[in-house]
Amino acid sequence: MTQYNPYTQQTQYNQQSKYGQQPQTQDREYGWDDTIVSDGPEFILLPAGDYEFVVESYERSRTKGTGSLPPCNMAIVTLRIDTPNGRSYIKHYLTLHSKCEGMLSAFFTCIGLKKKGQPLQMRWDLVPGCVGKCKVGIRKGNDGNDYNEVKQFYPAPDLGQMPSGTQFTPGAF
Repeated sequence: MTQYNPYTQQTQYNQQSKYGQQPQTQDREYGWDDTIVSDGPEFILLPAGDYEFVVESYERSRTKGTGSLPPCNMAIVTLRIDTPNGRSYIKHYLTLHSKCEGMLSAFFTCIGLKKKGQPLQMRWDLVPGCVGKCKVGIRKGNDGNDYNEVKQFYPAPDLGQMPSGTQFTPGAF
């Protein structure tokens, strides 16, 4: 007996709908016998350096605890870096613990949600879509492969300040 599966009743990949338009690509669960097509994005290893990024998303997670840190909340932020060779994605792990407060502060300052020296209630719902600049390095993974990692977040420029070396005289242009 065949069971009805509503997930398999969607328009197939690259087929046109009855109205002549391409169907919208939507995230969905696959059935065990579904057909897959995409190979996924190609992995791009960035050379070490400074890059602008967009925060694609974040996930709420927990750490298992290591060394001096107990198990606690952790945010996994996915950073997108657009390059002439394509897009690169870096997952960065932010531990929500007082011992890691400086890194949390640096991240929120980098994306412009926190001002240096000011307290901030972390609003994770505002994080996706924010932009910033960071120093990217390369680390060797346990599998022997090279991966990118964030070494440092740079503070967002204060829009109220003039760049260093520029004098502002009211009324003079």
